[in-house]
Amino acid sequence: MMINRRLFGLGLAGFGVTACSRLSMGGAGGTYSTPARDELPDDLLPAPNAEYSAWVAGFRGRAQADGITSATLDRAFRGVGFLPGVVTRDRNQTEFNRTLEDYLSIAASDERIEKGRQALARHRRTLNAIEEQYGVDAEIVTAIWGLESFYGERQGLIPVISATSTLAFEGRRGRYFERELMAALRIVQNGDIDAPNMTGSWAGAMGHTQCMPTVFQEYAVDFTGDGRRDIWSEDPTDALATTANYLKRHGWTRGLRWGGEIGGHGSSGPEGRVIQPQTGGPRFNTTSNFRVIKRYNPSDAYALGVGHLADRIAGAGPLRGSFPPDENGFTRRDRITLQERLTARGFDTEGADGVIGRNTEAAISAYQESAGLPVTGTPSQDLLRRLR
Repeated sequence: MMINRRLFGLGLAGFGVTACSRLSMGGAGGTYSTPARDELPDDLLPAPNAEYSAWVAGFRGRAQADGITSATLDRAFRGVGFLPGVVTRDRNQTEFNRTLEDYLSIAASDERIEKGRQALARHRRTLNAIEEQYGVDAEIVTAIWGLESFYGERQGLIPVISATSTLAFEGRRGRYFERELMAALRIVQNGDIDAPNMTGSWAGAMGHTQCMPTVFQEYAVDFTGDGRRDIWSEDPTDALATTANYLKRHGWTRGLRWGGEIGGHGSSGPEGRVIQPQTGGPRFNTTSNFRVIKRYNPSDAYALGVGHLADRIAGAGPLRGSFPPDENGFTRRDRITLQERLTARGFDTEGADGVIGRNTEAAISAYQESAGLPVTGTPSQDLLRRLR
């Protein structure tokens, strides 16, 4: 199975998102990861657009008819504007191929596993309390947190009101994003957070576990009891409880594993559904809880990423099964060796994880150019031998 870019990106929202600056802010919600203007590219800063402004003027009437006050609208749209980069990203979600092996290499990287174990230990009391109330394993909640925002480090910097209003105005999915915008305004009106501090991804996903505003409205909880459902602040408690509440309400069964690799750690019994997402790769037995994880993101790969990362955080080892060589005849070990050799020659791949991405392709191209070879950016056995 090849995984398209849109599912890959949505499932791992923290990938490629600039880390947040930590600034203490007064007002509703306490301390937030607030974006500095120079941390966003120019196309994600408000740009003049007369048609957008006219759309907002018309939207205000619809919002007021739906119970949003003029005061809320004034506060929420102060400093808000059309973000051209949001439209560009929505229209250009071009696909690239990722195998399950690549996906799991990133989703359960050594760094993500180690940070997950540290996060679990740091928040053990909170996660145990959440597990007790909602029945969702602490490791599963931690793994979702790790995939969605790298344990809170990459929550997104884009103002949600600007992002959702831009996409509602743009119209390709206008009805959907107008609902998200309306939900975001209700969150502000409810006092959960001030509009300037409500930031997230370019599509409006917010907080430690990347909830869309409508999901927040339906499932967010005030687990700390401070009167706000706060999924953005340094304290991840409400966000983690919200995720557990979401899973519980979609049918999570207390005490049931998600599944496991057939023949490996935690392999579930014959009652599960067997899947083999990558031809020639490991097979997995999955349970109803695996299907509940897919309510968070409908990709089998995402649910496997959550389950496998949760197992690794809990202390389990790597998958036992192997994956077949890729289209270049490379195993994961070959790809790691290639990355290590390129970096040793001064062509930095920025890590040796066995995933051939843009950094590795750029390093290959630079080496090929320096050696007077045809520049393809593509791995080959000849290239691996040359770098020996």
